[in-house]
Amino acid sequence: MADFADLASDRELLDTEQAIAAARRPIEHVPVACGECHNCGATVQAGATFCDVDCRDDWQARRRAAIR
Repeated sequence: MADFADLASDRELLDTEQAIAAARRPIEHVPVACGECHNCGATVQAGATFCDVDCRDDWQARRRAAIR
């Protein structure tokens, strides 16, 4: 039967493995609303990040390709 030291060691190993896995995941870039489309540069409504769905989808596709 495991004692407290063994349980603590197991927990430490699990926490370390999870921290390493989290650090290896790519950081997801979320565009911030700035008054213009992040894809084509067109002026957008306040609080919007893209002028339409097509621009958003194009931007996301290019980001995924750049990560690969």
